[in-house]
Amino acid sequence: MSQNIIPKAAVRGTASGVIFMAFFGTLWAGIGIRGLQGWGFLWLLIFSLLIGVILLIGGIVLIMNSKSLSNERAEGNSQRWKRKNMWFGIIFGLEGVLIAIAAGICGSTNHLDLFVPVMALIVGAHFFPLAQLFQVKIYYITGSLLCLLSAIALFTFPINVTWSNYQIMVWWTSVGFGSALILWGTGVAVWITGHRLLNRALNGSKEA
Repeated sequence: MSQNIIPKAAVRGTASGVIFMAFFGTLWAGIGIRGLQGWGFLWLLIFSLLIGVILLIGGIVLIMNSKSLSNERAEGNSQRWKRKNMWFGIIFGLEGVLIAIAAGICGSTNHLDLFVPVMALIVGAHFFPLAQLFQVKIYYITGSLLCLLSAIALFTFPINVTWSNYQIMVWWTSVGFGSALILWGTGVAVWITGHRLLNRALNGSKEA
């Protein structure tokens, strides 16, 4: 496969996806840790940060290794990636607005415990247009799993439980750690895809 089919923008797009999954996966883990109300705080924090940093490094390495690629012979592809990035910004912005509205409603009605599952539902839903936009099929799985996790927590889990003198916020803990695992897993899958694209592009440039 020639390099003009796989431009630098495509590889860097997957790298950006890995970085996003690393960052937001770690944020969700932080929510899960918060829900434990101090139980296992230090070790869970170190473990979560370690996973996030490893994924972050993986995304950065992809970007660095893609420097030798060129978009000069793929202007059409580059323009398409610019449009994709524009729509990504719109989808991401809409997600942020909906999360802010949900936070306001949950806070004003004294149902802040609902916020984390509702946020997971919003985040899960935003993966469906992203899957269509970037043609990344695993995003459909990611979105479905996040929505399913939110529904299971809301309809089957208790809000809080007391365990070993700790008042554990079950919704926050289950959805926080569950979402982190889903996003980290997605990040690994996207990194593998980006690595394959990079190898194909580099091999194509050698054959050209």
